[in-house]
Amino acid sequence: MELGLRGKAVLVTGSSKGIGRAIAVAFAREGCQVAINGRHAPELEAAADQVRAAGGTVHIVVADVTEAEGARRTVVETVRRFGSIDVLVNNAGGVGRFAAFEELTDEEWLDVFRLNVLSAVRVTRAALPYMQKQKWGRIINISSESGMQPDPIMPHYNASKSALNSLTKSLSKAYGKDGILVNTVSPAFVRTPLVEDMLQQQARARGVSVDEVEQILLREFRPNIVLGRAGRSEETAGVVVFLASQQASFITGSNYRVDGGSVASL
Repeated sequence: MELGLRGKAVLVTGSSKGIGRAIAVAFAREGCQVAINGRHAPELEAAADQVRAAGGTVHIVVADVTEAEGARRTVVETVRRFGSIDVLVNNAGGVGRFAAFEELTDEEWLDVFRLNVLSAVRVTRAALPYMQKQKWGRIINISSESGMQPDPIMPHYNASKSALNSLTKSLSKAYGKDGILVNTVSPAFVRTPLVEDMLQQQARARGVSVDEVEQILLREFRPNIVLGRAGRSEETAGVVVFLASQQASFITGSNYRVDGGSVASL
């Protein structure tokens, strides 16, 4: 399928590893110019090598998008390098502390909202004028199944992802007239590097294999994943690239769940 993305300028925040890196590589395979962003230069250099190997032009922006200036500079440097910004993927995010409601402090709530919501607000705010000027743009926010099917723990993370889903809908209604489509992709339990580290720690503690730990966690925390396994970063990346493409030109304000059937509702 021809996706019509060759030559497009793409910015993926939080793309030094995991889902973000997989998204950057997937856009590179479509012949895009890709700006990758994160806080750690060595990890971004490794990601850049993969993007180049996939056939894309890459630009590295070392910046913290939870800070207003870091978010602004990330967009400005992307436009300076590529001349425009056609696709923005707000992938930067995190879970914060695995804790129950009564254990979380106000500052922990604020930190998670800064990372998962305000980073997307700030980068989007900086990118919108360029997309409005060219009357074309794609914004894809990476959320989570927890935004629709919250867990009993990590309420700050669950609430932040619900807020991101709502932000997506608001932006889609506000900027559709400008030719800008805004959608959400919500993965479930994905074997990112952070999850792999956690699985290995649990495997050592329990004296079992990593795959056995995965099955234990699926039974205990994600019993509705009917496919019986964790997801792969590349599976989320494929949906993101499709939503940015010409083939998805009548899709906006939607939330695409890449969750193996985990969310039980319609």
